Amino acid sequence: MNKIKLVEDTIDRSDIDHLVKWLVGAKDVPRLTKGPLTIKLEEKWSDWLGVDNSVFCNSGSSANLLMLWALVESKRVKKDCKVVVPAISWATDLSPVIQLGMRPILCDCNMDDLSIDLDEFYKIAKDENPDVLILVSVLGLVPNMDKILDICREFNIILLEDTCESMGSKFQNKKLGTFGLMSSFSTYFGHHISTIEGGFVSTNDEEIYEIVKCIRSHGWTRDSSESFMLEKKEKWSTNDFDLLYRFYYSGFNLRSTDLQAFIGLGQIDKLNHICKKRNENFALYDAELQTISPKIRQTEGDFISNFAYPIVSENRQQIIENLQQNNIEVRPLICGSMGHQPFYVEKYGRKSMKNADLVNQYGLYVPNHQKLSRSDVKRVSKSIREALK
Repeated sequence: MNKIKLVEDTIDRSDIDHLVKWLVGAKDVPRLTKGPLTIKLEEKWSDWLGVDNSVFCNSGSSANLLMLWALVESKRVKKDCKVVVPAISWATDLSPVIQLGMRPILCDCNMDDLSIDLDEFYKIAKDENPDVLILVSVLGLVPNMDKILDICREFNIILLEDTCESMGSKFQNKKLGTFGLMSSFSTYFGHHISTIEGGFVSTNDEEIYEIVKCIRSHGWTRDSSESFMLEKKEKWSTNDFDLLYRFYYSGFNLRSTDLQAFIGLGQIDKLNHICKKRNENFALYDAELQTISPKIRQTEGDFISNFAYPIVSENRQQIIENLQQNNIEVRPLICGSMGHQPFYVEKYGRKSMKNADLVNQYGLYVPNHQKLSRSDVKRVSKSIREALK
């Protein structure tokens, strides 16, 4: 019985052959560190997503860090600001909030699309006066963006989107990752596309774009537009020689490489097909598992570019064992509730939340990727149904 993997690499033999040809076919060795191909990739990605600008970095996790620090460096928030983080998210949605000295507020999930519970978010917004929301679109599922934006506008909350699992998902025909001030994406192995390691910060805000480029690379302005660089030179009376090592922001080194950008340029060409295949697999899972919770519907105008199919069941252990016996990979539903993760509990104490606790105790997800066939989906679904008999 062949193994059904949770993820499959999107980098195939043709990608490797193309990469080798580029490496050995040129008269001179191509530049491998960040260079012109990175800029070309950023432009191609922005065009695909439908935003003005994007910054390629070394991971989706780093993209989250860059988004938060850009808010501080642009003086949009103070360093000790309050940040709402979904309980159902990833470690590096929460970790940089803590690491940067911000104050995290965990928000419970809903059981329709597994993003934030809107009633609880409204209560937090009203009672806690938070500055920022990091919205995670879980596994490519589509949150109610209209209501989320309404709350953010009413209480003057900055919206950041973690869209690492949701490339191509749409709310009312508009791609996720285009609603907030900034959005993050991952191009790690197993995600919708891969650059081996990598990620993007995307934005329509010109100042934020320039600052993210600076703090991605130490805090200098070498990647900045001419006007932005000139503004900093004049403000700080920097001569051309000293400009080489002049740091205007407290930055990091979160760059990726032109080698990875070269791979990414080819990956974007595959992305529409990959999103379509993930959506088709999601629809088949939905038909095969009609009695399984949560029951997620794709409403008119929405598009679910599903990362993996979620299940919340009191019979989780039986399902896991049956899947494993049938040579099918399975994982916890992301990482359960952040309120139960050791690094959060050590600092703030365990936080119980009604729905997130259910996901933490009973959640799992099963494979979905571009190489998963209809027969694979049916085999996974059959294994789940057998476990529930």
